[in-house]
Amino acid sequence: MVIADAGVAPESAAAGFIGRIPVRNIWLLMLYASDLFRKAGPTRVDVDRNPDEIADLVAELLAQAVEERQRQQLSLGYRPRSADLSRVRGRIDVLRTERRRLLARGAVACRFVELSVDTPRNRYVRGALEAVARLVTRHDLRHRCRRLAADMQAQGVAGAMPSRGELSADRIGRHDAKDSEMLAAAMLAMDLVLPTERAGARALPMPEREEQWARRLFERAVGGFYRTVLPRERWRVRTGGLLEWPIDWWTEGARDILPGMQTDIVLDDALAIRRIVIDTKFTSIVTAGWRRETTLRSGYLYQIYSYIRSQAGRNDPLADNAEGLLLHPAIGEMFDEAVSLHGHLIRFATVDLAADSGAIREQLLKLTLQSKEETDHGKHVRARSHMTL
Repeated sequence: MVIADAGVAPESAAAGFIGRIPVRNIWLLMLYASDLFRKAGPTRVDVDRNPDEIADLVAELLAQAVEERQRQQLSLGYRPRSADLSRVRGRIDVLRTERRRLLARGAVACRFVELSVDTPRNRYVRGALEAVARLVTRHDLRHRCRRLAADMQAQGVAGAMPSRGELSADRIGRHDAKDSEMLAAAMLAMDLVLPTERAGARALPMPEREEQWARRLFERAVGGFYRTVLPRERWRVRTGGLLEWPIDWWTEGARDILPGMQTDIVLDDALAIRRIVIDTKFTSIVTAGWRRETTLRSGYLYQIYSYIRSQAGRNDPLADNAEGLLLHPAIGEMFDEAVSLHGHLIRFATVDLAADSGAIREQLLKLTLQSKEETDHGKHVRARSHMTL
């Protein structure tokens, strides 16, 4: 089986699918998970007005950032060089000098560093401009990206595009902090170049279904969305936090074998004195049970319950009344149910990844802005003293 390269045909990419999820919504998750969404802010990254033009939006932001940097001069960096010179510069390469008999010609082989615009950061941005130009739908924007890439090459950014691993060694300091948004847009632009399951101009081998990658993307997208959209003066958003077990005593070595507890996302509402512990999954929210057709996955419920109850009783009002939210993606269906266990509200909800970007935004906001009393208003059922799971 072969798939098409989304970097070749913009129309196919915009309408294609990864599995059953539209490519534009994979792009939307990448946008929410990216540093660009946090740095540029939701006012500049308005996907609700142009839900199907995320590639154009990212290309526009990247082009604006590159043009601004070119007006102020691209950032310089030191790069190692070797050359045969008529004077000593840096360190002498004795072996090369003797092997090539350079002294007889009045030259010496030297190794030195020099300032240049041909840095890994600038080469990555130039490569991102060339890549995103194949995704955009607007002809003028495509020409603009290619022109900017050609301008960077004419200025001396001519080296090969570095990998993400090579780029990770590049640190942005205070003197070149203006590169951060440009680099964030470039990274997102490269992430958008992904395969689709539609016929295209180039065939690629079928990749494996990376559930771990998809789950991590979904988790980062939800966390990035809440961190950027929720007002900071009211909400505190934490991702990847570690929790401690409330151990009274332990035997030797017991602490070393206890499993760790790490939350995906924790939202603290300072106005309502409310905490929401969110655990994201990338599986179906229900599964087949022993005695019934559908049931919640018990392991997930035990996990979120442990996160909440283990932190209660520590003189922390937020922890004592914390709520849990198991958040799953879904395709064309919605699920939102809740129970109260020992005074803690636990919700089981889905986000429809087949919906448009505005609907996805509304679904995510509704899960946090809806109060505990409104969650099941009008159909609240008093639970029995014991519940079979």
